[in-house]
Amino acid sequence: MNSENIKKLFEKVKQGSMSVEDAVERLKDLPFKDLGYAKIDNSREMRVGYPEVIYCAGKTVAQVKGIVEAMMDNKDNILGTRATKEQYEAVKKICPKAKYNEQARIITIKNKKIEMSKTYIAVVTAGTSDIPVSEEAALTAEIFGEKVERIYDVGVAGIHRLFSKLELIRGAKVVIVIAGMEGALASVVGGLVNKPVIAVPTSIGYGANFNGLSALLSMLNSCASGVSVVNIDNGFGAAYLASIINRLH
Repeated sequence: MNSENIKKLFEKVKQGSMSVEDAVERLKDLPFKDLGYAKIDNSREMRVGYPEVIYCAGKTVAQVKGIVEAMMDNKDNILGTRATKEQYEAVKKICPKAKYNEQARIITIKNKKIEMSKTYIAVVTAGTSDIPVSEEAALTAEIFGEKVERIYDVGVAGIHRLFSKLELIRGAKVVIVIAGMEGALASVVGGLVNKPVIAVPTSIGYGANFNGLSALLSMLNSCASGVSVVNIDNGFGAAYLASIINRLH
């Protein structure tokens, strides 16, 4: 529930189209709903502008299903990250309109129309192997109402591919750069654009990549100014931050 929902609720009470008792019933699950194994933060959107998101990894199928069922009462759009196919199948039984992107491991449920932003976020990947993390970022941004331009497989091994998309990247309000191996693409893009760059190291690479640690350290030590870094494989975190930036006037 967000501030707009509560304003409409109060207006209905004021106009007499809703009783005080009914309004109290609608607000009974604020600030959170306690399911025992999870506490659904129903006031989060009022505080930070974004509703609760379900991190599905580590949760049982029954827990994810129960959380989604509780969140459906708010009629908000629902996002579940790092979800398994089994978790999705359970959610689908209670919500037939649920969608699953197997590559990104994301469940989305659209309960209300999404007004897309006029400015866009560019999601740029070094290689095709980085696409699962990139799609997590892109789909997260889109359900938050952000327009996204995907620019994939433009890593430093063939830098001319990046240059062919430079105008599109420069037109973005914020750029997410996703790369494994040595993570050099973030520094290259950071030196070519005048927009904030959010770098996402991925765990893609051979042994000395250390499951993304080499890319993380490279990005943290970037010579290019204006580059910030999120955690390894954290496409969701990058998209959340990019969305905040894209909403700024």
